[in-house]
Amino acid sequence: MDDDLRILRIAERAVQLYAERHPRPCQVNQKQAAEMLGVSARTVYNMIRAGTLKLNKCGMIPIEMIDMVLRPQG
Repeated sequence: MDDDLRILRIAERAVQLYAERHPRPCQVNQKQAAEMLGVSARTVYNMIRAGTLKLNKCGMIPIEMIDMVLRPQG
């Protein structure tokens, strides 16, 4: 059990270090959004047209919109 806890702590630290060195952007383009969501660029375009994703004044998708789509519903 101690080994499992040790491995978990190492993994948590690795994730923390990665996040510190690779900060998330505050906005993404449609291609980046598609990659983050695991869908095609066409699907992102359709999500924008349907109002599921909204563009900001720069024509970019705020990262909060990506988080909202990825957030488990329930």
